[in-house]
Amino acid sequence: MNDWAHIATEVIGRTELKRLSERRDAPGLLQLAGHVALLVVTGTLVHRSFGTIWLWPAMFAHGVALTFLFAPLHETIHRTAFHNRALNDGVAFVIGVLLVLPREFFRAFHFAHHRFTQEATDPELGIPKPANARQFLWCVSGMPYWIAGFRGLALHAAGILREPFYATDRVRRSVILEARWVLAIYAIALVGSIAAGSTVLLWYWVIPALLGQPVLRLYLLAEHSGCPRSRDMLENSRTTYTNGLVRFLAWNMPFHAEHHAWPSIPFHALPQANALVRTKLRTTAPGYRAALGEIWAAMRAGRQL
Repeated sequence: MNDWAHIATEVIGRTELKRLSERRDAPGLLQLAGHVALLVVTGTLVHRSFGTIWLWPAMFAHGVALTFLFAPLHETIHRTAFHNRALNDGVAFVIGVLLVLPREFFRAFHFAHHRFTQEATDPELGIPKPANARQFLWCVSGMPYWIAGFRGLALHAAGILREPFYATDRVRRSVILEARWVLAIYAIALVGSIAAGSTVLLWYWVIPALLGQPVLRLYLLAEHSGCPRSRDMLENSRTTYTNGLVRFLAWNMPFHAEHHAWPSIPFHALPQANALVRTKLRTTAPGYRAALGEIWAAMRAGRQL
């Protein structure tokens, strides 16, 4: 993690930080149950909409709930969603398969992002930010995400790891092995669907994931785009104040500056952290419309995102 996480005790004291960083199973299980319940509801809407004009809106709603499983994936690769390590890793593996974002690769990528946030070696900055309207729409479409995801899977499964952020040979081996397992799961799902003559995965997974991904891309753009390129986590990450539904879907990650400054704090304690540091945050937005408006204006003005 970035060194800022170790010097930020001047903002939140060590005793308070220790309290906020306590890991528990119950909040994560309750939050996960709520997210799964939402998927059941949206999946039911898809089922009941077949043969009507409401099928595509239902699949879109299901896709948003599905793609926002990125939030528990993010929390579990930090191993802060639950106290139980095996539970964190198990949930992360399943969601990683669903989102074409394998757990071991994403953990290595994301921890490098934390360590070098908004610096030249931040792997997120290795993904070009949109510089004009066409690039913005292409980014938000989600297609670069899917292309990179499947290309990365194929390369990793072949033992080719070009990314510079793998900490150890053990991590490299884990990424390669997991990529092979994930591709095997996809192959089994595809062959099984063809053999059974079933389109269930298409209607409840593939198409919804494609439809919902743009909403997730817009949400993720607000985390760092347009923020200063500095080492100060209360400046280089944006906290966005939003409604309860978005906070629920995103597992409180709109409190993003707080998460980057103190990554040991689980999602359920981030609102408490915000209450302590709210006046010290340097990059905030009153909502996602405002955040994306700032980003769009900066892009149109030719400023660095």
